[in-house]
Amino acid sequence: MDGKVIAVLGQIIEVEFANGKTPKIHDVLTLLDDPKVSMEVYTSAGLNSYYCLLLSSSPKLARGKEVINSHSPIKIPVGSSTLGRAIDIFGKAVDGKAEIKTEELMPIFNKGVEFDNVVTPSELLETGIKAIDFFCPILKGGKVGLFGGAGVGKTTILTEIIHNVVILHKDESVSVFSGVGERIREGKELYETLEESGVLPSIALIFGQMAENPAVRFRTAFAGATLAEYFRDKMGKNVLFFIDNVFRFAQAGYELATDMSTIPGEGGYQATLYSEMGQFHERLVSSDTGSITSIEAVYVPSDDMTDFGVQAVFPYLDSNVVLSRDIYQEGRFPSINLLASTSTALNVDTVGEKHYKTFIEAQSLLKKASQLERIVSLIGESELSAQDQLVYRRYRLLLNYMTQNFFVMEAQSGHKGAYIKREDTINDVALILQGKYDTYQPEKMLNIGLLSEIS
Repeated sequence: MDGKVIAVLGQIIEVEFANGKTPKIHDVLTLLDDPKVSMEVYTSAGLNSYYCLLLSSSPKLARGKEVINSHSPIKIPVGSSTLGRAIDIFGKAVDGKAEIKTEELMPIFNKGVEFDNVVTPSELLETGIKAIDFFCPILKGGKVGLFGGAGVGKTTILTEIIHNVVILHKDESVSVFSGVGERIREGKELYETLEESGVLPSIALIFGQMAENPAVRFRTAFAGATLAEYFRDKMGKNVLFFIDNVFRFAQAGYELATDMSTIPGEGGYQATLYSEMGQFHERLVSSDTGSITSIEAVYVPSDDMTDFGVQAVFPYLDSNVVLSRDIYQEGRFPSINLLASTSTALNVDTVGEKHYKTFIEAQSLLKKASQLERIVSLIGESELSAQDQLVYRRYRLLLNYMTQNFFVMEAQSGHKGAYIKREDTINDVALILQGKYDTYQPEKMLNIGLLSEIS
């Protein structure tokens, strides 16, 4: 025996250790009489006691129970054996197939890449989604956040990016998907989509779904980062890392902090929120051995972008794709707020002069027209001056042009998906801004691929 349970606080277990048997942070403990009950040493609770995260069900857990220290953190299988498979944070298969057999195990905690070895991303990663590639392009080796409330299409856009990018780059990269606190139904649908499209062999999936306890959800993000790091560092791969949902990671930490009765920080969240976000994101960087491109869905509670759990993600992102409920309710999809979405890639050196100049002109048009919208809603478009009518008309043409049919929605919509190259999108937007399509009804632009389809 190394210690004994002295308190059970929901998903937090307080364990007291005998002198000389002090554990290390992240060590996994098990009950002496039931090794299936495991917990992770999380932080000090007193002179010889520690708060531990419960990692399994606890029917036999009670005060006085004796525990054994494994002297090892959580380890998961890594490498090629995980490709095409879905696992949990313990490395157990959850896809109904045989257990993964490998001698390659890695702890889910890592100090990350040395500062001198970090590579700054400068190359674009094309997604085939017009609104993203034009208004908030993604950097290869960078981080992008998909922000939105419930039911506005975050997971759909994330899945479409997986479909488009993984298929396009399957010969030169591998992918990791980390499902944190989301519905297992969505995970199963994603698994089936990847299997049907033939790209499952190049992607590893790890899940800690909504029904799991907060400790498991909290650690699933780190486990996913470990898989990505191994592919980058040991196999020299370019990695596409997808996570759905980063907010659930923050929320799981909040639940654990509440059980420990710690003093909350800003907005009621745990005081460690920003350091936890830092520990996670600073592992998802590009190095001289390979790159990690991180694409993260971020749930926005009550559509409140000022929520501290949401704000904690922003400092680490290169591109922000902001989804709007108003746009979604208008029937335009993807429901991206083109003015609120941004990217550090939007400079001449990265996207090129033509893209940059067209973007600046398009953004200017959107800003002018957004100021006219209230006037139009009150007295109608016909009451605008001739110049303002022209601006407003091009604005509506541009908004509708940025709608698009998705491959992953073909079964529901009945419309074939479209992959649009960034260069084609730039050329089409330039034509709209030049007035080449002023005589067309804006409705004709809805859900088309290229302008040539309506010419």
